[in-house]
Amino acid sequence: MRQSELFIKTKKEAPKDEEAINSKLLIRGGFIDKSMAGVYTFLPLGLKVIKKIENIIREEMIKIGGQEILMPALQSKSDWLKTGRWDSYDALFKFTSYYSKNDYALGPTHEEVVSPLMKNFIFSYKDLPFYIFQIQNKFRDEVRVKSGLLRTKEFLMKDLYSFHCDEKSLDKYYEKIVAAYWNIFKKTGIKSYTYFTFASGGSFSKYSHEFQTLTPAGEDIIYICEKCQMAINKEIIKKEKSCPQCGGKKFKEEKAVETGNIFKLKSKYSAPFKLKYKDKNGKEKDVIMGCYGIGLGRLMGAVVEVCNDKKGIIWPEAIAPYRAHLINLEKSVKNNKFAEEIYKHLQKSAIEVIYDDREEKGPGEKLVEADLIGIPYRLIISGKNGNKIEIRKRSEEKVKLIDKKELVKLLKKNNV
Repeated sequence: MRQSELFIKTKKEAPKDEEAINSKLLIRGGFIDKSMAGVYTFLPLGLKVIKKIENIIREEMIKIGGQEILMPALQSKSDWLKTGRWDSYDALFKFTSYYSKNDYALGPTHEEVVSPLMKNFIFSYKDLPFYIFQIQNKFRDEVRVKSGLLRTKEFLMKDLYSFHCDEKSLDKYYEKIVAAYWNIFKKTGIKSYTYFTFASGGSFSKYSHEFQTLTPAGEDIIYICEKCQMAINKEIIKKEKSCPQCGGKKFKEEKAVETGNIFKLKSKYSAPFKLKYKDKNGKEKDVIMGCYGIGLGRLMGAVVEVCNDKKGIIWPEAIAPYRAHLINLEKSVKNNKFAEEIYKHLQKSAIEVIYDDREEKGPGEKLVEADLIGIPYRLIISGKNGNKIEIRKRSEEKVKLIDKKELVKLLKKNNV
């Protein structure tokens, strides 16, 4: 991609109404644009990041048997009445059809859709276990949107639902989900900042679990057990005073944001819809369910919260919009020719590259913008370097001069 053709523009200063690091840097870098409070447009660079996060999540869900579907965002009042949540779900967007006068909701979650859907496919114990997931926009009428992408009214979310004969099967799959989530957080660069956290199971079970990523912008308080490094949220520590994992009583208090959650729903949402199966003896039983969510925009925001410096974003390589940022610092005929040659060489070699070919921008401005945008590898073409390319990782100060032959090899091997 030529930067001269990219319609986004960076900003020298962050919007005054944004407090969180993620929204400040993402807006300044031209990744997102604020449409209204809690609602953002993902611009070309931001959409590329979201799509890479989406692909990582999809890959991990498929590995553990998930089959992808897409359920409607528009949901009927009748199904929400069956679960008793039409009047109790505080963040539910509701509206009445102008023509039919029927009441509808915009989906904040999909238990009310997926449970009746599965009545068409689950009849016998032979049909279980079964796992489906989707990646789709959700809508929640949040009382107070805050912290940029960390809490919004509209957001892209992956939700996977699992269906089982019994709790033993659910427990087994639950462990697979935990491992898959750790893989996702490792690939997106936040695993070392993230803690597996005990949370309330509500009316489903004693505990649910969250993955909490440390950031001052987080709205949650977690307590990290000094003995086993598990964490518990504020609600649990008030009740129990000790770690449910190891019994430890010494904790470190931290602010964090929930970047993933997993629930053992059991029969909470199968029973209202009479979602049942026949066991080996022909006896009807409630299907046992689990649900597992990750907000993609929130995950992107959390990455920026922990992967940045005073100059801008430092994208982890797996989700960066481009792998290399090629910058031509001088406008000579020779330099322009060499930069074009390198750009085409990288494209031909399937290296994702954004090429700053803008003639109206000076060297200083180009370098400042490159640091703000945060592409993993910066490639400088300059007259003082002759036919060598200056390469530097965004996360390091070390600079290396290499020739054209080495360039692709180094970028593909990831050993710059």
